[in-house]
Amino acid sequence: MKKIFENTQIAFALKSNNQLQLSYFLFKVMNFKLLVQLGTKILLLTLKLHLPVQNIIRKTIFSQFCGGVNEEDCLKVVDTLFTKEVSSVLDYAVEGKINEEEFNIAFSKTLKIIEFAKERQAIPFAVFKPTSFGRISLYEKITAKKILRDTEQEEWNRVVNRFDLVCQAAHQKEVPVLIDAEESWMQTAADSLVIEMMRKYNTEKVIVYNTLQMYRYDRMEYLKKIHQEAKQGAFYIGIKLVRGAYMEKENERAQENNYPSPICASKSETDENYNTALQYITENLEFFSLFAGTHNEISTYYLMELMQKKNIAANDFRIWFGQLYGMSDTISFNLAANGYNVAKYIPFGPVKEVIPYLIRRAQENTAVAGQTSRELEMIKKERSRRKQE
Repeated sequence: MKKIFENTQIAFALKSNNQLQLSYFLFKVMNFKLLVQLGTKILLLTLKLHLPVQNIIRKTIFSQFCGGVNEEDCLKVVDTLFTKEVSSVLDYAVEGKINEEEFNIAFSKTLKIIEFAKERQAIPFAVFKPTSFGRISLYEKITAKKILRDTEQEEWNRVVNRFDLVCQAAHQKEVPVLIDAEESWMQTAADSLVIEMMRKYNTEKVIVYNTLQMYRYDRMEYLKKIHQEAKQGAFYIGIKLVRGAYMEKENERAQENNYPSPICASKSETDENYNTALQYITENLEFFSLFAGTHNEISTYYLMELMQKKNIAANDFRIWFGQLYGMSDTISFNLAANGYNVAKYIPFGPVKEVIPYLIRRAQENTAVAGQTSRELEMIKKERSRRKQE
């Protein structure tokens, strides 16, 4: 297959020289694990002490990885990306909330994004995290099959209601909704709830998508299991495939609590797991719709090859490629330029509130071997190209 991801002129066409320089600086810093660890501690401390650093954050790491502080703020980014046929998924990236008021805010934000998506071709999906609608400890308790107290059951009923109302709105407005995956120790409760939503709203086409983190070695077995359930229950399955973003936390918790880690023993096993899932889904596309969230060029080429072999059109609505805003532009923009369905996840929220997300992005770039180096290599290549013009 023709290699397309080396074209930096297409990849960075929307970036000015100053923006390219900022990206270079940020990825250069993230190339050093110790600097990321130190920077994370300093960042958290400055926020705790209420030091006036939010403006600096907004002009640097926030502008690289986030679209704005609210939905309207993101529209300029959304419209700009769409000039290159790259769509957007607006992601309210406020994490770690624990009270009903905050859950209702996230719920309202998600409904608003569905309204945005209905009116804009450039926003083909809505998205939310399970723990944005309810306490993680509640998901944990259900996953562990513990009996809920009456007040907890009432609380869980509100979580279920939020899920249902969002999926109902998505169904009515024909806007697919991606439901993210989180830590393994709460995920079974979320999986069960998402499957319930699929049975209810995916009877004619895919509206509800669950997310599978393929660094978990049990996810292929789970994928085959829900495929069989779909055959028997006459519903379609939406799957967002990712490798996973909680690896260090998963391994540390397993070690602390003396149970086997749910994570694949090596990156190569994770890669194999991911690619096996791509093959399985494309072989059963009559039941599935796929959102392939990946920054891995090999997996991306592999999916393109599978589509080619199976005569699946590049713009088949059942297959989307996705990357995070601020990362892997060489993949996103070159895929779009070649006619594939591509969407960038665009996180948004108040600067202070999205700090946990930004820290996770920096840590993920540091943890994934070669990720930051590849970003730097492509940025250097484009800077060199521009100097020669």
